[in-house]
Amino acid sequence: MGLKMIVLVKQVPDTKNITGDAMKEDGTVNRSVLPAIFNPEDLNALEEALKIKDRIGGTIVVATMGPLNAINVLKDCLNRGADDAILLSDRKFAASDTLATSYALKCLIDRIGQYDLILCGRQAIDGDTAQVGPQVAEKLGINQISFVTEIIEAGDKSLTVKRSIDGGYEIVRGNYPVLLTVTGEANEPRGPKAKRLLSYKNLVSQFEEAGNDYQYPCSDFICTHIKEWNAETVNADIKKCGMSGSPTRVKKVESVVLTAHDVRRVENSDDEIGNLIQELVEEHIIG
Repeated sequence: MGLKMIVLVKQVPDTKNITGDAMKEDGTVNRSVLPAIFNPEDLNALEEALKIKDRIGGTIVVATMGPLNAINVLKDCLNRGADDAILLSDRKFAASDTLATSYALKCLIDRIGQYDLILCGRQAIDGDTAQVGPQVAEKLGINQISFVTEIIEAGDKSLTVKRSIDGGYEIVRGNYPVLLTVTGEANEPRGPKAKRLLSYKNLVSQFEEAGNDYQYPCSDFICTHIKEWNAETVNADIKKCGMSGSPTRVKKVESVVLTAHDVRRVENSDDEIGNLIQELVEEHIIG
């Protein structure tokens, strides 16, 4: 017995280190000045897959769509216990919104073939839409369970999970194939394994050697356990990819400039600090 699992992960800008240079004049994110990190809830999704593998066996393929340096999160996944990894990277995917992204990932999963379970984080910290996972499931025509906080049992034909809802939780059973979106409450992700770190320490990709001259190959192995696919490899319709496949448009961008009158003094008391926190939450400044 053992499940064939696919975990969708993403490399994102570290939104905890925002500076005044984080946004370009056109309102887009200046990713070059923000450190790239593993999207936190995708780590929780990977951990759930690893826990299933520990209990009943199985294989884990991790996949990400992104620029060439997104290979770093795939290496991290291998170090934590994943079996294989795929980087979906092509300039044709640039400027994808959630609709175009989910379409590209659907094509990638179709290319992988048979699977029982797909896991991904509830949402990415750069977009906070929580749309990609459900959209992938819809495009694949499979069951989906969102906001999963615990996988109670994983069997041969179905699994039982606990999912968060407003005011509480519910227990849901889903038949395979099924896609789960996992929240940060689900677990404490394990760290990389020392043995795997030693095994994969010399992984050097072709594009790392070629630098900016790298030309996206077709289904070419980057290195052991990692391969790269492009739009052609996954038979993606170019009209549904990138900008052309993204109906989302930014109508207006306003830059917030902090001035002296934005400064406010708060007394050092529980009531004052509590009121300030409540106000920041209500204004959606913190959450």
